[in-house]
Amino acid sequence: MNFVKLTEEQLKQDPEQQLKGFKKTKDFLVAIDTDGCVTDNMNGKHMLIFQPQYMEFYQLWGIESYFREVAEYYNLFSVNRGCNRFLATQYTLKSLAERKDVQTILKKKKIVLPAIEPLNNYIAYCEQNKLGLGNPSLEKYLSTQPMNLYLYKLLGWSESVNRTFPFLKIPPFENVKESLEIISEKADIMIVSQTPYEDLVNFWESNGLLQYVQTIAGQEMGKKGHHIEVVKKVCGYADTHILMLGDADGDLKAVRQNNGLFYPVPPGYESEAWQKFPGYFEKFIAGTYAGDTEDKLLDAFSKVLLKTPPWKQKGYDHVTAYREKQEIRKKLHDKLTPDIPLLVL
Repeated sequence: MNFVKLTEEQLKQDPEQQLKGFKKTKDFLVAIDTDGCVTDNMNGKHMLIFQPQYMEFYQLWGIESYFREVAEYYNLFSVNRGCNRFLATQYTLKSLAERKDVQTILKKKKIVLPAIEPLNNYIAYCEQNKLGLGNPSLEKYLSTQPMNLYLYKLLGWSESVNRTFPFLKIPPFENVKESLEIISEKADIMIVSQTPYEDLVNFWESNGLLQYVQTIAGQEMGKKGHHIEVVKKVCGYADTHILMLGDADGDLKAVRQNNGLFYPVPPGYESEAWQKFPGYFEKFIAGTYAGDTEDKLLDAFSKVLLKTPPWKQKGYDHVTAYREKQEIRKKLHDKLTPDIPLLVL
């Protein structure tokens, strides 16, 4: 594979140029997510980077347990897992504002949630103009209202998160490289993600995996389903010749909207999924994966991610709910970012 990295200027001018210029070399296409699928960095990114920096930017440490609980639900443990950072932030702010227990704490501690309207308007702007949610489109939207402090702060947080990513060194799961070698012999490989393009390229390159990849599509190129759609339209892959590997419901929806097949890498069962993948890949190539085989994997996958927030379930107790993920937070925190604040109940 001869992957050529886009320059910053090329990314701003036309982020989809590599998708539109995708060269078909095999009859099969395999699309692969990265965070939480190829590498076990989903928990680390959100618990150690996204959440602390957002609370610091908006002075929300006084509701840390509530903010972490809600943000973790949307980003990590629900069917929304892996969604775009701006959408997850929208979901989080909306849920926090709707919760009576959170409103009581906010009032008591005189804390004000960030205004959600500027974020809503930015997301609507991207939908109307068919732009991917990411820093380039946020900068473009900012140019239409350059005195909007809320948007500058949102961009500042997003840029800060991006600059911190490279320092969170978490390797790929075992058997990933071996699986990529097997895939590359019989299928073209594209990376589809809602992570920024630069971070994706850096990860795949630093881990010696870029040689297997034909193109990388990040959040700047739109949603994952769109990534696959563009390449499928350009190259004409048959529906049953398209397979996506992912760890979230959004990954399944992305490939289904293109009538392709899905191989789940369920959170908590990633190593097992990668160990068994070569056998399932052979079935995909042989045309026997669709049907009972895929259905059984999808049935098990559907039971892993939550569809209803804990705070909307009967018998909910906030402290108990927060403590359920406490050991995950603490282990990551003590190992990787011991100097950053972390509430332990």
